[in-house]
Amino acid sequence: MVADPALRGDELPVHQPGLGPELGRVANFSYVLNDPLLLTAVKNTDYFAALALVIGYPVPLVAAVLMSEVRRFKGLYSALAYLPVVVPPVVSVLLWKFFYDGSPTGVFNTILGWVGLGPYPWLQSASTAMPSLVLPATWAGAGATIIIYLAALTSVPPELYDAAEVDGAGVWRKVWHVTMPSLRGVLFITLILQIIGTAQVFLEPYLFTGGGPANATITILLLIYNYAFANSLGGNYGAATALSVMLAVVLAAFSAVYFRLTRAWSN
Repeated sequence: MVADPALRGDELPVHQPGLGPELGRVANFSYVLNDPLLLTAVKNTDYFAALALVIGYPVPLVAAVLMSEVRRFKGLYSALAYLPVVVPPVVSVLLWKFFYDGSPTGVFNTILGWVGLGPYPWLQSASTAMPSLVLPATWAGAGATIIIYLAALTSVPPELYDAAEVDGAGVWRKVWHVTMPSLRGVLFITLILQIIGTAQVFLEPYLFTGGGPANATITILLLIYNYAFANSLGGNYGAATALSVMLAVVLAAFSAVYFRLTRAWSN
């Protein structure tokens, strides 16, 4: 089965007799590489990953450090931090869609209206749709990472903090000079996991916007889904497989380079 480059991702590829399976596989890769939506999906995925890295990566670490300093109700705070993980995704999406109502009476627009801002279209605007997806994605994924950091913080020797206090270090100096160096290995692991996870973002664009508006939130995994399942009569499974292989190869190569570069730093 060969994918005609003239076809879109949601159409069936045309079988041309006489072409062997190897040539058919090459045609699938050629079809994907010539699809103008591929560059858009890559840019959107990179944009989402950058926003998630800037916004979502520090949040679990800061929350875990603050929770580790709490002496009372630590178990309650841990349960509340993990709560987003156990909330069903569909329920979470319905909740956030209610918050993101673009009308002046929407939850976020009402709150911003108290200080004279808005209303904003949020998910209905190409400029704000992708940043709007980062917040629920961070909320949904932060709980598990917070638990990992809390577990890692228990392995930091208490005498290091005692020595820092004797030297007159405050809370933030202890975090920077004791906590961060002690968690280097965990931080590097969670960083690569977040990068890989954001490169495969699918749930939020699919459930919130479907890739819109104007393809502003279409990602690589959503493009793969559209190749395979957008047409109810049967999808372009060859193109979907080709793009999946390309994504897997890129992530594997990136992971190998990342671990090689950070091997010495994590010790």
